[in-house]
Parts: sequence; structure tokens; C-alpha cells
Amino acid sequence: MLRVALLGCGRIGRVHATAVTAHPRARLAWVYDPIEAAAEEVAGLHGARHSTDVAAVLADPEVDAVIIASPTATHIDLLTAAVRAGKAVLCEKPIDLDIARVDACRTEIEPYAPTVMLGFNRRFDPSFREIRERVAAGEIGALEQVVIISRDPAPPPPGYVGTSGGLFRDMTIHDFDMARFVLGAQGGGEVVAVSAMGSNLISEEIAQVGDIDGAVVTLRSDTGALAQITNSRRCSFGYDQRLEAFGATGMLSAQNQLPTSVRYAGAERSEAAAPYLNFFLERYTTAYAAELDHFVAAVESGTAPSPSFADGRAALVLADAAGVSLRTGAAVRVEL
Repeated sequence: MLRVALLGCGRIGRVHATAVTAHPRARLAWVYDPIEAAAEEVAGLHGARHSTDVAAVLADPEVDAVIIASPTATHIDLLTAAVRAGKAVLCEKPIDLDIARVDACRTEIEPYAPTVMLGFNRRFDPSFREIRERVAAGEIGALEQVVIISRDPAPPPPGYVGTSGGLFRDMTIHDFDMARFVLGAQGGGEVVAVSAMGSNLISEEIAQVGDIDGAVVTLRSDTGALAQITNSRRCSFGYDQRLEAFGATGMLSAQNQLPTSVRYAGAERSEAAAPYLNFFLERYTTAYAAELDHFVAAVESGTAPSPSFADGRAALVLADAAGVSLRTGAAVRVEL
């Protein structure tokens, strides 16, 4: 039984707490949050101990692994402390907003040969994972193009945007990882150039904090295959999550998910269906469970989990390159 400590009791922390409790080979042993009421509440829901002292949690020799679900600014300090304490780590994205701090963290933890996994849960979505596997099997021939569409149902609060690192580091970072995941399915496929354009058409508040609310990003890989990412902070018809892989002999695509498969046809409209699943908590419930299962299995077997720290770093490099391209209007070469 893998004994897990959860660090952070916000929205995503509660998702992880539920996943750990439901897993047959994991147990939530500790819950940490600097806000005691939050830690006490989550711990009470899942039969765990709680603390506002992270050092005490990490000092517990019975804790095998930690899940870092705290604000981004705390990730590196918690990750480093957990590795030093000999714990396996599943860390939410991004590792940090500053690539120099990420590189310094990598240097510091490397001597410990740590088990570190990044929380790019969309790799574990059954539909997206199937596309990657079928591309790898050669079902559509040589991969030529990847299309990723990711639109949120509504903009986040301006206060959140101001500390998030911006759209590319906060939202598109999932899509940068997904692009690398699919582009690399047939070997090679590493991104070598990034070109980005952005817009402010939705939220004046987002513009006021210096961020964009929509973007289109193009990635070129070392095989010549291209990936296009389309993002928006608002989508009037729900949480828009689609993936397409186009190859020399065919195409694979994953469409938006609905609560049921029921369609309505009548005199005034046809093919009418229920709205898309509301947001990431509903859309990616299965992915979060599969992500945790992969992490547990990796710790049990002593194998390296994926996505790795290096994958988290690569996604941040692409986010930074997209920011440079947005400001300069030029494609940016990258080395990952």
C-alpha cells in the first residue's frame, strides 16, 4: 500500500485526494495546507491526518510519496524538500514560471536519483492516449499534422490571471505537452520551432494585467510534422477539447464529450444534444485516476514515471518561446 501525503488542499488538491482514496493500492496518510481549516476538512473527508507543518509531514518515515497540488510559486521548494526526504513526487504543472529556477532545481535534486512525475493528466485521457498509440502503430502512416483545440468555458478571475504566468504557461502548457506526446509517437518529432499569435477579444480585465485571452500557436518538429494549438479563455458552448492527428494514409480524431449520446431531431432543429461536459474536473476525471495509477505503479516497480521532470521543463521552454514569438512576431528556434 503506497502511503501518500497531499500538499495543497485547493480545487486540484481535492481531485487528487479523491483519486488516492479510490485507488486500491494507495492510502492518503497526510494532508498539508498552510490554511488549517482547509487541511482539516480534506483530511476529515478521507480519513487522513492533517498538518500546517510540511516539514513534519515529510519527516514521517511512513510516507512513501507526495502529491504537490499547491500554488505554482511553492512547487520547487516543496519538490526539493520532498526529494531530499526520500519521497517520490507527483507535481502539478508547471514546475515553476522561471526556467532558471527549474534548471537550478534539476541540478539540486539530480544526485538523489529522484522519482518525479509531472501532472500532465491529459496524456492519460483514454481517447487522447488511444490516438497516440494508434499513431505509434503506423495506422495513419507517417504523421504530418497535429491539431489541438482547447477552449475554457469562461475566463478565470483577473486576480488568478495576474499570478498564473499568463495563458501560455498556465493554459497552453497542457497543449504543448500533448503536442510533444503525439508528435513523438513515431520516434523523433521533437519541437524545434515555435510561432505564436495572440488576441484580446474577450476580457478587458485580462488585457489590463498584460495577458492575452486567445491564441494560435504553430510548432514545427524535427521530422517536419506540424502541430497547431488553438486556445481561448471563453467558449459559449462549453469546455472545448479536441485532438486530431493527420498522416499520409489517414486521420484520427477525438471529439468533445457529452454527458450522454442522446440526440434530438425536430422541426426546428436536428442533431441537438446536451452541452459539453462543464470543465476539466468533469472532462478529465478518468484521466486523473489513470495518472495516479501510473504513478503508483512506477513507485511500486521502481521505474521512471512519464511525463517526467524533463517533460515539464520542455513544456515551459515552449511556453516561453511562444511568449517571445508573440512579442516579436517571429518564429523562435528551440532546443529541448
